[in-house]
Amino acid sequence: NSLGKKERRENGMKKRTLFRSGAAFLMGLLMTAAVGCFTSFAYDSAWLKACSVENRNSISVTGTAAAGTLNEGETPDDGYYYLFELHPYETEIGSRTDYIAWSNKSDKLKFSLKYSGDPTDTMLYSRFVVALKTGSTYTPISNAIYVTNPGDVAKFREDYPEPMSKKGLLIQLDMLGDALNLGVKHTTVNIPYHQLVGGNLKYKYNGKTYNFNGDLIKDYDKMISAFSAKGIVVTAILLNGWNDSYPELHEAGLAKRNEAFYYGFNVSTEQGYETTRALLSFMAERYSGAHDDYGRVSNWIVGNEINNNLNWNYTGPMDIDSYTKLYSKVFRVAYTAIKSQSRNARVFFSTDYEWKRANSNLMYGAKDFIDRFNADIRDEGNIEWGLAYHPYPHPMTEPEFWDDDQTGAVNNTEDSPVVNFKNLNVLTDYFQKDIMRDAGGNVRHIILSEEGFTSKSATRGDVYDIQAAAFAYAYYLVDNNPYIDAFILNRQVDAVIEVEQSCSFGLWTVDMSSPNRVIAVMPKNIYNVFKYIDTNKSLKYTEFAKKIIGINKWSDVIPGFKLQE
Repeated sequence: NSLGKKERRENGMKKRTLFRSGAAFLMGLLMTAAVGCFTSFAYDSAWLKACSVENRNSISVTGTAAAGTLNEGETPDDGYYYLFELHPYETEIGSRTDYIAWSNKSDKLKFSLKYSGDPTDTMLYSRFVVALKTGSTYTPISNAIYVTNPGDVAKFREDYPEPMSKKGLLIQLDMLGDALNLGVKHTTVNIPYHQLVGGNLKYKYNGKTYNFNGDLIKDYDKMISAFSAKGIVVTAILLNGWNDSYPELHEAGLAKRNEAFYYGFNVSTEQGYETTRALLSFMAERYSGAHDDYGRVSNWIVGNEINNNLNWNYTGPMDIDSYTKLYSKVFRVAYTAIKSQSRNARVFFSTDYEWKRANSNLMYGAKDFIDRFNADIRDEGNIEWGLAYHPYPHPMTEPEFWDDDQTGAVNNTEDSPVVNFKNLNVLTDYFQKDIMRDAGGNVRHIILSEEGFTSKSATRGDVYDIQAAAFAYAYYLVDNNPYIDAFILNRQVDAVIEVEQSCSFGLWTVDMSSPNRVIAVMPKNIYNVFKYIDTNKSLKYTEFAKKIIGINKWSDVIPGFKLQE
């Protein structure tokens, strides 16, 4: 795409109006409508289909184009297609003229861009769009597309670990020995992004030096290395709380809100974007598994229950389409930062179990969000996102889920207000649809990263045996579902604040007189069920649950049950 060659040809080129067949013209109009171009006249349209790093030294952008027919009096374009690069914080081409590549007109598009191979290179994070030049103005005529294979530039390329079972637990760090005795194979670690910025640990990224909280990071080194050294698959949950000293961490103009526990990540401003990708790249490299002293994070969850804008991912009131597009940009940046450091790490977002219930312009149905997010990702470069789902009983203050259909909120259809363990097949059946699969046709990874069953009923008091039965039933459901990778129980020890709300999810009771320190008191009935659920003693320790649930054998409620009854 030599500019000299183009200019020589352009000087001798006769301006012309392009006419194609009626079918091609109609196709162009349909494509223009589909990609939401900014032009309303009958110029060409384009559809970018692929964008990938090739051999670590170039980025290839390919697609198709269709010519339109000019109306009388409209200015013809100059006969070329131009490719523009947009950073995540840029919303449009505007008056820019700095295209990065051009091509002759054809129904097949291909642009080849020089790429440094450096994971900090902004091109890896950018989206690309095709434009026409009419007069001195460049008008976008295509969808935007991002690089879909940032993992190809990563230095750490070890295979994803294969755990022995799906059994996971939110571990109390000072009780790691107990967790190992329980045979835990998965765990989660909450990482407060807003507490990591500022400090004495210097990190150079893309020519700039950042300061991070070295003391806190050392605590994570100790925790994550302790888990991964024992073969436990670690899932890190990236959370963004409020930080008065670093307003760039939040959307510009956003005010602190009492109901918000965490806030959305900010990539809508240049400073927010640069800080976000620097910190996530630092964390992904540090916990890539390349350093034994730091350990390995295999799964990264970007935010918590992000269909709940009010409490867990606050970015201000907005309609679901605007909210999803904003989060999609954030997820792209996080995905690229993580995968460009650790090729086989998996990146997820999480939702609660409110599958089709939306309460306001701050709380959205999980399915509605997932559908829009998936559409955005497919249109702009299909990456391997995964879902971290939270299928608690409904309500959470009662441990039984097998009778949740009686609440009227749980049924076996795609329109069920709530999807939890009672109708978990709704979730995995939905993800098997062609439209939901990744670019290779594979069902996307699903983990259950947070769920629990209370041992303290809101109406009946202590129900230790029912809690244990609920866990056994739920685990067997997951173990027999090939589309769920992990079941991470919340939690090893009760949390005082949760117990006060009849949400006693732990394997151990907690000292209620010590709200500022977690002190385990007594293992509950669920303890041995959890310990042996994935061993050859599993059926022995779950036999009691059948009577509670009201079944004669597990295969009565779990088709294809794997264990010999």
